[in-house]
Amino acid sequence: MGFSISNAALRLVSGAFILNSGVGKLGLDPEHAAGLQASAARVIPQAATLEPEQFGRYLSFAEIGIGSALLLPFIPTRLAGLMLGGFSGGLFANYLKAPGLTEADGIRPTPAGVALAKDVWLVGIAAALIFHRKRR
Repeated sequence: MGFSISNAALRLVSGAFILNSGVGKLGLDPEHAAGLQASAARVIPQAATLEPEQFGRYLSFAEIGIGSALLLPFIPTRLAGLMLGGFSGGLFANYLKAPGLTEADGIRPTPAGVALAKDVWLVGIAAALIFHRKRR
């Protein structure tokens, strides 16, 4: 297992961002949790079966776990990338399915969609971590 500065940078940036987001959601109020839950239910319909407070807690724990896995050097890079890929894929799917966030072409963001469209950088980081090849 070698050390790669490029992978470390990708893991540090995305891991710190997601960990901070998860910690910020620890004391999520029920109204905000319900809004996030409704958004998530567009992509994962089973999310609607939870109570909003429970969903908020699970989302917070998931973000803390994924962010921590990215920051911990003993977690294999490919595994951390797969975790990030699942999470960021859900964010990107939410952006694509949310009404009013994309232009008529279904891809380019409207002004209201820019905040979610920017999360596509996490998809790119996940792909880089998953498919990085070590030099022999």
